[in-house]
Parts: sequence; structure tokens; C-alpha cells
Amino acid sequence: MSMLESTHIECPYCGEVIELLIDCSVDQQSYIEDCFVCCRPILLDIAVDTNGQAQVVARHEDEA
Repeated sequence: MSMLESTHIECPYCGEVIELLIDCSVDQQSYIEDCFVCCRPILLDIAVDTNGQAQVVARHEDEA
């Protein structure tokens, strides 16, 4: 069984829907990924629930 999950998010800058591959073997993660369309940095907060489903929050890099 693959621990990678494909998910789609909306870029908080340009609004374009982009695809991400999430490593669901890690319960909690935060990292920055550049938008594939506008190249601006997106802060991703990811939590994997008990069913192995990733919950992704995408924010501007400078949001607290």
C-alpha cells in the first residue's frame, strides 16, 4: 500500500488548483511548497487522521 496520497489545493495567491503528493506516513508536517503556476511560496500544514486521510491547510507564507 502506497503512503503517498494525491490531493488538490487552491493556491492562496493566484487561486489556481494544484496537485500535491502527500506522504501519509508522517502524522503532522508543515513545509513550504511553491505554487506551480505563480511560483509564490505556499505554507502547507498537513495532519493525517486515524484513517490515513490527509487534511491540508494552505496559507500565505507570512500568515501566522
